[in-house]
This record gives sequence, C-alpha cells and structure tokens, in this order.
Amino acid sequence: MAVKIRLTRIGRTHLPQYRIVAIEDKEARDGKPLEILGNYSPVMTPEVWALRQDRIEYWLSQGAELSDRVRVVLKRVKKMEGAHAR
Repeated sequence: MAVKIRLTRIGRTHLPQYRIVAIEDKEARDGKPLEILGNYSPVMTPEVWALRQDRIEYWLSQGAELSDRVRVVLKRVKKMEGAHAR
C-alpha cells in the first residue's frame, strides 16, 4: 500500500478550500482518506492553514510521499513560522 500526502478539495465554486490528507495513491482525488492532516485555504489573505505536524511526520516516517503542492504549502508554513519566531 503506497500512501501519499496530498490535497483534497472542499469548499464551494470560486472559493476553494483544501484538506491535507494521507490517502492511498490509487484513490480518487476526493476519495476516502486514511487520515485528515490539516486544512489549507489559498484564497484568504493571508493564506490560512491548520496542520497536524506530528501526524504528518508520522506518515512521512512510514514511507508516505508528499505531493508537489503539499510540499510547497509546508515550505510556506515553515517560512512563516520562522518569521514569527523573530
């Protein structure tokens, strides 16, 4: 079983919101996830996200792969956390 950490779309037309989920790689975009790991809303200013970092790290340790978009979101989160720490 190959697991991916990727986005699944929720929200309404022209107001996208996404969940970051751990899901089997053969599952459809909006298929049943193994676990919900966070939320991401790109249209809000500033972007809004809520992540369960400990669970993301757990899935990565189990061999899950990040999708390209989730990798970008996680980089932005780390960048923003670094800015707030100063």
